[in-house]
Amino acid sequence: MTRTLALCADDYGLAPAIDHGILGLLAAGRLSALSCLVNGAAWPAAARPLRALPAAARAGVGLHLNLTEGRPLTAALAARWPVLPPLPRLIALAHLRRLPLAAIRAEWQAQLAAFEQASGQPPAHLDGHQHVHHLPQLRGLLLELLALRPGATARHTGRVLGPGYAVKRQLIAGTGGRVLGRRLQALGRAQNTALLGVYDFRGEGYRGLMQGWLAKLPARGALIFCHPGEGGAGDAIAPARARELAYLGSSAFADDLATAGVTIGQP
Repeated sequence: MTRTLALCADDYGLAPAIDHGILGLLAAGRLSALSCLVNGAAWPAAARPLRALPAAARAGVGLHLNLTEGRPLTAALAARWPVLPPLPRLIALAHLRRLPLAAIRAEWQAQLAAFEQASGQPPAHLDGHQHVHHLPQLRGLLLELLALRPGATARHTGRVLGPGYAVKRQLIAGTGGRVLGRRLQALGRAQNTALLGVYDFRGEGYRGLMQGWLAKLPARGALIFCHPGEGGAGDAIAPARARELAYLGSSAFADDLATAGVTIGQP
């Protein structure tokens, strides 16, 4: 039986070299979706090629809501956080219910507006950079954005399948993924039913991990997130991006898909 995999490249819009690699994979049919970071200087230029994509590819373009990378778009949040905080601090503040919610609401609305203005379309899906969209307090804001865009879905991070970095998989699901997942499924707004792709960005074993993820795919509803790109100076995971890009564009990946009986498409 053939299974369908949604393969989504995160971090589009972060840097031109990353965007170039993602667009190449998309053109080759090696991706079904991408998620865009819009609060950086690279975003306006990155959005222009998206307008020229075929309709089927545009249907997989979503917004990567960001609170942990770069600087805020809005003055209100910049007054609190001139530079966005690291993930551990954000997780702690969310679980203590101490986030500046009004300022974050305005920031995420500004990110949504920046996405739509530059790309010329509403997002097909919403998710969070480093999965922040499922954290306490923030998941309520995500549901507010979904209410504003009835056609959009959101990434379900509550069922994270292996192999790869079991502690991180448990952290993703346990910091809010399961709670948000139940809400999304009840509303019929879940982009996926299972999430794969978690690993530590180290080592040379990406193909082996992908083979394991492909073996674990359910019959339908699976999404693997990835971070391919050409990388560059200042990018903490540049070597991992390069490895992912090389593998996903290779005949080895095509062979692994065929062996597993998997095709790339929408979940």
